[in-house]
Amino acid sequence: MGMPQTLADWLDYIERQHPKTIDMGLDRVRAVAARLRLKKPAKKVITVGGTNGKGSTVAFIEAIARAAGWKVGAYTSPHLLAYNERVRIDGADAGDADLVAAFEAIEAARGDTLLTYFEYGTLAALWLFERSRLDLAILEVGLGGRLDATNLVDPDVAVITTVDLDHQDYLGDDREVIGFEKAGIARAWKPLVLGDDDPPASVLRHAYAIGASAIRAGCDFFFDTPDGHGNRFTPTDAVLPGAGRWTWREIGYALELPLPRLAAPVQLRNAATAIAAVRALGKKLPAAVIAEGVVNARVAGRLQRFERGGVEVVVDVGHNPQAARELAAWLAAEPAAGQTIAVFAALGDKDLRGVADALASHIDRWHLAGLAEQGPRGLDVDAFAQRLDGASAASGQRHAGVTAALAAALAQARQGDRILVFGSFHTAAAALRELASP
Repeated sequence: MGMPQTLADWLDYIERQHPKTIDMGLDRVRAVAARLRLKKPAKKVITVGGTNGKGSTVAFIEAIARAAGWKVGAYTSPHLLAYNERVRIDGADAGDADLVAAFEAIEAARGDTLLTYFEYGTLAALWLFERSRLDLAILEVGLGGRLDATNLVDPDVAVITTVDLDHQDYLGDDREVIGFEKAGIARAWKPLVLGDDDPPASVLRHAYAIGASAIRAGCDFFFDTPDGHGNRFTPTDAVLPGAGRWTWREIGYALELPLPRLAAPVQLRNAATAIAAVRALGKKLPAAVIAEGVVNARVAGRLQRFERGGVEVVVDVGHNPQAARELAAWLAAEPAAGQTIAVFAALGDKDLRGVADALASHIDRWHLAGLAEQGPRGLDVDAFAQRLDGASAASGQRHAGVTAALAAALAQARQGDRILVFGSFHTAAAALRELASP
């Protein structure tokens, strides 16, 4: 067999090169990076970690930096519809030919070193960024932080959006242990921006131990709307429709800004954290540039809305209890005129009952779908329903896949109803494919 030729061939090839989907550690990827002679991928680097909000925070940072006229690269994961989404340069997804060239270079350099799918992708992004002469590279952590492949790069600013329970099999069973793993992206004497008002003590201890300067939401920077919402968000708080403006401030400096177009109360926190991260680079930007970035930030699968015959369909990648609580906050703030119908499908390594319980009081009808095709982590719908035993969602209608579940929900919905599709990036991707054309 010859070497892969197309991007699809390469993706199939790299998926089969390591016996584990996840094998945390930096030794392998560092060795191959050295053989590739990879240097810093941009003049400045911001690495974004956290349990939830990473992708949105990256989008806000990217949009602000591009509004400033910087040449920006962003590496995110996972993708929704096409692998190319993972690597963006100047706002455009990487082309097939560029990704193939990067994979060819990695393959030539790796020798007998085994790399995971994510490690191949991270090295490919860094290889492409270095050749693009970027002003700023934004790297989204894949899993954890300390042992994630993105931690190969020393960031000028590290960001931890939130810390909550997820991926416990790899990161630990409580916020303190998980926080230590995520804090591993911080660097000595460099800024560490924290989007949590109350980050785990382990994060603060690590920052203090290495001399990283923690910049904390609710302590070093603040965000408020005219009605007083902002840092004081609770699961039932929200930016009120029509408020129109919000304020970002730190000691001696304040910005009045338009609200983000990205929906959900939590997006204000993500935007505020992104502003703090960009300012931590030490480059002063005009208020108009920051405002333009806040408004123009886009990211697929985050309360992404569609309309079908008077029925609103909302697609979200939320897949853990913290994300579900944010979804519940949005549903409380913007109730549907009619019923709210859920299409729920998730992977088996998630806290399925915790997700379902967080949303239970906001859902009138449930449609459950299997993700059996997603390998060892996937569940067929019957196994999925069994894992929900005791939750109101468990009695929902069962469907083999997301496409069938969405079709059934649309058939059941009446004008004024809302369908919420959520539970996994795989769930969101399947729905977006169906909804892509009217």
